[in-house]
This record gives sequence, structure tokens and C-alpha cells, in this order.
Amino acid sequence: MSIKGKVGFFALVFSVASVGLVAQTPKPAAPPPPEKPGLTLTSTAFEDGGIIPGKYSYYAGPAVVSPALQWTHVPDGTVSFALILHDPDTSKAKTTEEMLHWLIFNIPGTATGLPEAVPNVAQLPDGTIQARNQWKNVGYAGMGMGPAGPYHHYTWELFALDTKLALGPDATRADVLAAINGHILDKGVLVGRFHKP
Repeated sequence: MSIKGKVGFFALVFSVASVGLVAQTPKPAAPPPPEKPGLTLTSTAFEDGGIIPGKYSYYAGPAVVSPALQWTHVPDGTVSFALILHDPDTSKAKTTEEMLHWLIFNIPGTATGLPEAVPNVAQLPDGTIQARNQWKNVGYAGMGMGPAGPYHHYTWELFALDTKLALGPDATRADVLAAINGHILDKGVLVGRFHKP
């Protein structure tokens, strides 16, 4: 084979090898899809970490009402919601028990919030159930931290569930926590601070 022929032959072999290398080079992986925001609980009455207005407190007397709540980024498959409002800055009767201000569950999975002034009845027209609070009353109880000492951090915990709870208005917080265990799709938290001015 002539020199010219040899050059052409090696050029052909190099070209084929190059094509093989290109074909074998893996394509860069596509970037992962952006993470979806988690269940988000908010209120038009105060910002997360903000001061809770007095109209939602024990000191409003008979006029006390629950604040409006809204939630977004609900996970797929949500059947119902459960909501617990408690004061983690307390130690009731020298125990680990906290003050329970609101226990409400079987809120329909299609709901996007609760209006202000939810009536204190055991069952709402949409099937939502309200149990008894720390003071053995059905529904919402306003915060009552006195003026002395630091603000308390009143905490709303919203659970998106893949089931409806087979519980009634006589359920305790322990009952609800046991029933939702293993059924929580996501959780949103809202904290407001309060003590009597």
C-alpha cells in the first residue's frame, strides 16, 4: 500500500474511532425538577412569628374569636386536615402536658383555610369536628398569657392526612395524634406570640 493509501486508511480508522467515542459519551443528566414548597399555613391576622392581636385572646372576653387561617401547597392525596393549637411554653401541673387551645379535625381535604370566628360547635356543616380544649369547652380558646414574663409562642400545627379520622368530639389530643400517626402527608406550622399588654 502506498504512503498515500496508508494515510487515507489511518484517517478512516481514526474517524470511525472518533465517532464511536462520541456515541459512547453519556449525555449530561437533566437537572432534577425543583422541589415543591411544603404545606404552608398563614393568617391574615398576624405574620408568622408576629404578635397576635388581642381580639383573639382570652382578654377579649365573650367577643373572642378564632383568627382566619389559610393554607397552600397541599400535597396530592390529601383526604382531610387536622389542626392543633397549643402553647408549648407551659408545663401544666408540673407535667409535660401543654395548654391545648384548639383541636379540630376532619376538615375536608378540599379546604384551603378556615374563616375568622369559627363557631364553637362540635360539628360544622362540612363534617369538620371540634373537640374540647384545655378548659373542657368545644372549639377555640383564646390565648391567656398574663403581662408578666416573656411572650408565649402559640403554635398552630396543620396536618394533611391521607385519611379521615374515625373519632368524635370527645377525642383528646393524644387520641388525635395516635390516629394521624402513619397518615401524615405533610405538616405546616404557624407561630404567633402573645402576652397581655
